Amino acid sequence: MTDTVNHSYDAADIQVLEGLEPVRLRPGMYIGGTDEKAWHHLPVEIMDNSIDEAVAGFAKKITVNLIDAKTIEITDDGRGIPVAEHPKFPGKSALEVILTTLHSGGKFNNNVYKTSGGLHGVGSSVVNALSAEMIVTISRDGYEWRQTFSRGKPTSPMTRGDATKNHGTKIRFTIDDEIFGANAVFKPVKIYRMARAKSFLSRGVRVCWICNPDLITEDMNIPAQTDFYYPNGVADFLDEKTRDKPRILPKIFSGTVDFPDDSGRVEWALTFLTDENGAASDDGFFSSYCNTIATIDGGTHESGFKSAITRGIKAYGEKVNAKAAQTIISDDVFDSVAAIVSVFYKTPQFLGQTKEKLSNPEIARYTENALRDPWEIFLASDPKTANAILEFVINLANARIRTKQVKEIARKTPTKRIRMPAKLADCSKHGVDGTELFIVEGESAGGTAKQARDRATQAIMPLRGKVLNVISNSDERFSANKELNELIDIIGAGTARDWDDSKLRYEKIIVMTDADVDGSHIASLLMAFFYQVMPQLIYGGHLYLSCPPLYKLTCGTESVYVDTDEELEQLKNTKYKNKRVEISRFKGLGEMMPNQLRETTMSPKTRRLIRVELPPRTDEGAEDTEKTRTIVSELMGKKPEFRFRFITEHAQFVKDLFV
Repeated sequence: MTDTVNHSYDAADIQVLEGLEPVRLRPGMYIGGTDEKAWHHLPVEIMDNSIDEAVAGFAKKITVNLIDAKTIEITDDGRGIPVAEHPKFPGKSALEVILTTLHSGGKFNNNVYKTSGGLHGVGSSVVNALSAEMIVTISRDGYEWRQTFSRGKPTSPMTRGDATKNHGTKIRFTIDDEIFGANAVFKPVKIYRMARAKSFLSRGVRVCWICNPDLITEDMNIPAQTDFYYPNGVADFLDEKTRDKPRILPKIFSGTVDFPDDSGRVEWALTFLTDENGAASDDGFFSSYCNTIATIDGGTHESGFKSAITRGIKAYGEKVNAKAAQTIISDDVFDSVAAIVSVFYKTPQFLGQTKEKLSNPEIARYTENALRDPWEIFLASDPKTANAILEFVINLANARIRTKQVKEIARKTPTKRIRMPAKLADCSKHGVDGTELFIVEGESAGGTAKQARDRATQAIMPLRGKVLNVISNSDERFSANKELNELIDIIGAGTARDWDDSKLRYEKIIVMTDADVDGSHIASLLMAFFYQVMPQLIYGGHLYLSCPPLYKLTCGTESVYVDTDEELEQLKNTKYKNKRVEISRFKGLGEMMPNQLRETTMSPKTRRLIRVELPPRTDEGAEDTEKTRTIVSELMGKKPEFRFRFITEHAQFVKDLFV
């Protein structure tokens, strides 16, 4: 490969991206990628601005019109985007500034919006940047105003049209094939559900749904035109969703309470679902939102809500002297619940640009405090219903405890009656066949792995970092090392001297570390540990290394994961040559989304593993060969010159060892 790097590196080499160029160059930084999820996020951003007008009390009707497969129009009867000249940008209207400048808009001013769901001055401009065409029509100040844009830049000046008494904003945009690819189209069902959700989250706001009939097929089961209107918000919607299902509560438990200091409010609706026989139903769900944004990964508002409901049931159980109520945990309560919690907050904080998890710690406290009294009053005012709920949840708790006891008996070995480490997230399957223990580098990656795993067959054990090098340290230091001794307990089959295959708790032991030098070092230390302490694990074919990718390449609607820099360069110069490619580098497993980690590294259907092997023994029961012991001792010992010599002599023989 030709070296084209400019080694001088002076001021002229500094590139300055103007306007919305950064959005088009790196769309993933603003909307999370360029896949189907990303382009369906664009109308959400525009509609959130209309919803903000409604929540602030200035809009009563919003229309979502899916005109064709790539074009959508969203209209509201709010105040309308300001059209006067912006004081800081002479010659430009506020409308043009908002749509062509990042971090501009009314969301920074609490006098304009108390709460907002848009990306705080980012959303509309990002949508504009990623649209082949955008047409904006504003009704305010007695006239209709119009301006057009393409790929983030104005294609016409703002013009004043006919006089009108109306007020509001209409934005029509077409997603850009240059960014998302020619196959990028809106799915009517997704847009329909988005419009419905925004309606029930904004009580009293009418959302009109219109869709080109040619886009709707019979299997979609959605109308071409309808109105959504929920005067009681989430309570009306939950009642609609569960009206035909058996439920314990004859009336939905719902309400709204303001947070302290006028900082926001929480709205909720809850019921308990059963099957036809009165047992727990599989139809339950729990949806949460902040400022009408769906928080798919939950957050502090969910924690506060669950805590209030669980504690309220336990307190009622204590009041009626039901001792079994003290065994109840949150999982029992929410095993068969249909619930929605929606918070509105002035200064929300999220994990991730697309707002999938709420992180404000104070919201957990606010939400729990807001729910506590209404829930306790609700239970106390209707003892018959409260007793039915209590009995229902206690039965779920008893079932959980019985199931856990059966699993413990099935998985327990005579030497492992000790308690497993708290950090271990064990799998639930009985027996060993098909089970896997992932040894994960770091608490952050461990948390992601727990969300990504198959709970039935995959257990997760996070490590603090680099483990002890058992080859170059004394037996005393190894004996005092808590983390490595916990691994011995978890695996269950003992050590080299007392190894018993029948006591092995997992079929596969998988070392899962970051795809960098530090990750490789940790993997090497763990392999040395297993070789030294329990070589039978390796001889039995139970030890594996995971293969997380280094990069994700996205070109249009296609995404490819890449393991090495060499493979990256090859794809850039062959398959993706002269194409717009978005490249994301994974710095660590903890930076991956759970679905990415599952797809690339943990799912048996799509992952790649390296099985750790040793040279075969010379005869039945014999010790490892002298050569193997010497190599391991030199590579993991205290003298670096042995490692350097081995690397220089053997690097040329490295090849693909994936299984």
